[in-house]
Amino acid sequence: MFGIFGTVISFCLISLGAFFLFKRIGMTSLKAKDYLAVGAILSATDSVCTLQVLNQDETPFLYSVVFGEGVVNDATSIVLFNSVQSIDINNIDATMSLKLLGTFLYLFFSSTILGIVAGLLSAFIIKTLYFGRHSTDREVALMMIMAYLSYMLAELLSLSGILTIFFCGIVMSHYTWHNVTESSRVTTKHAFATISFIAETFIFLYVGMDALDIDKWKASSASAGTSIAVSSTLLALVLVGRAAFVYPLANFINCIRNRDSSKIEFRKQFIMWWAGLMRGAVTIALSYNQFSSSKDTETKDSALMITSTIIVVLFSTVVFGSITKPLIEAMLLRHAKPNNSDAADNPSLEDLRILFLENCEPSDLGENQPAVPKRSSLRLLMTHTTWTVHYLWRKFDDRFMRPVFGGRGFVPFVPGSPPTGAAGETSGT
Repeated sequence: MFGIFGTVISFCLISLGAFFLFKRIGMTSLKAKDYLAVGAILSATDSVCTLQVLNQDETPFLYSVVFGEGVVNDATSIVLFNSVQSIDINNIDATMSLKLLGTFLYLFFSSTILGIVAGLLSAFIIKTLYFGRHSTDREVALMMIMAYLSYMLAELLSLSGILTIFFCGIVMSHYTWHNVTESSRVTTKHAFATISFIAETFIFLYVGMDALDIDKWKASSASAGTSIAVSSTLLALVLVGRAAFVYPLANFINCIRNRDSSKIEFRKQFIMWWAGLMRGAVTIALSYNQFSSSKDTETKDSALMITSTIIVVLFSTVVFGSITKPLIEAMLLRHAKPNNSDAADNPSLEDLRILFLENCEPSDLGENQPAVPKRSSLRLLMTHTTWTVHYLWRKFDDRFMRPVFGGRGFVPFVPGSPPTGAAGETSGT
């Protein structure tokens, strides 16, 4: 919810704010597409700093919300940016907003479906075919090639590559990774962790190099007051756009939750708001993509937008990032409650299984427990939405998906190894 709907709300508010405020500063050469691009550019958050401070064991709900939003947010921002680039802003009419919404939905769902299909295809190939199972190198290479293939297909079809490979990775982690041998799992885990670390290092290196791009600073030829005004405006829009969806959506979730212990407290809402204030490499990359090759916007204003974006990224990363750890410790650790877990207030899968039983007999539940009346799936879906959907998905996954695509519990057959039954007989003799 926060990663998709929140990003769209932030995109709309930042775009409108830039449209009304930039003209007062004196930036009159920006077009409608530039204002929409600014909204998409500044909607991309960087919550890595907050995730380094949060503890998944102590605050599982807060960690999952910040992590999930951070992952989906970048993909949604890029899809919004691509949607803005694909529409014709010159012919503005009443249907332009519908065209933008339709383009966004098309890119989002098409990229998602492509990623899921690519992930399922990789799981089926590795589970069914055995030409790579005798070699860890080939098995790991096949996983990487199938993952990158989804990205290449998305770019070839003019879809969102990052969104496609994101959902492809989710499916592969659920099915494909369990279909390979143990040595391939260990190798894949460390290989991707190493590649991720190297990629992040190069990203931050390029961010620092972009900050020292003297040509862009000279091309803007803006006074210090103008540069500060534009950067402050962008930063203020980030703060307002972030607060405009975090607090309303969090309170909306609190309204539909029955138990007070499962509601999102104000200090957690504040941390969720703070976690999305930092901007990173995605913001700078989209800014360069939009304004470095813009033909409709004047060179000075384009350079000023790039330099102002760099200032916002550096300020949010250095200032907000340095305050994050003591702020979270002051907000959470001082108010921490011992032995308090999010899972304690939610029904277990076994409880939901009992609730789904039709006309349970006392013998099914125990001698001292009364019969449980039948509850409709709709009622359970309204009262325990997340857990009910998870329970129904587990049933569908175990019955239909895993027999075809493998997954947890699947034992890969290694050529040359004895069958399971033969191994048991050998050990027994």
